[in-house]
Amino acid sequence: MKIRVLGCSGGIGDGRHSTAFLVDDDILVDCGTGVTRLSHVELCRIDHVFLTHGHLDHILCLPLLLDSAAGERSTPVTVHGLPEVLQTLRDHIFNWRVWPDFARIPTPDTPFLRYQEMALGEARTVAGRTLTSIPANHVVPAVGYRVACATGSWVFSGDTASHEALWRMANQMDDLRHLVVECSFQDAQAELAQASKHYHPAALAADLHTLKPGVQAWITHLKPGGEADIMAELLAHGLTDVCELANDQVFEL
Repeated sequence: MKIRVLGCSGGIGDGRHSTAFLVDDDILVDCGTGVTRLSHVELCRIDHVFLTHGHLDHILCLPLLLDSAAGERSTPVTVHGLPEVLQTLRDHIFNWRVWPDFARIPTPDTPFLRYQEMALGEARTVAGRTLTSIPANHVVPAVGYRVACATGSWVFSGDTASHEALWRMANQMDDLRHLVVECSFQDAQAELAQASKHYHPAALAADLHTLKPGVQAWITHLKPGGEADIMAELLAHGLTDVCELANDQVFEL
């Protein structure tokens, strides 16, 4: 299994792209602007999209992905997520006002889009790769994902503030190789981080120090312009072995 980073920034500009990960060539975890980096052929290969939550930077490219690939596909793209996340798509995106209802065209029986609700903690296996939704602590209903195959696991926190469940679960995974965790704001912006339920370095450091040895931690969703300062603050808090995630990075499990 290969996981390619298409986008991992908390914003856009100067080559930055918002969150999207490509699992092999047919699964997306989130659908931010990183998806625009795929070719048309690559877009048409996407069969499944697993969403962490309904905020725009994580769903922005879903309507355009479906529109671009629809003419080349004979089956719908399946979008997986919490019931609340899928309802957000129905109410606010695929509602004929912002975008056509791709779950009903070209016909309700043969749509371009199929919704598949996924409860918190539910595991779903796609051709030997199992994606399990894990808890997140955000301002809207949200999850992270564990992506596992026979040779190991990779975990993405999603957008989140501190919560014990993520670290307890990570420490219980015998096969965990990589943990991708967000850190959006600098410590000087701790109040903003807390209000929007994102990590800042002091809070993340306190949690990351509890992570078991042997798991590589990668930092994602850094706000534009603050990347170097956030990473420096994590180092100052004693996190000497964490790394900043980068576009086109590939994890192989």
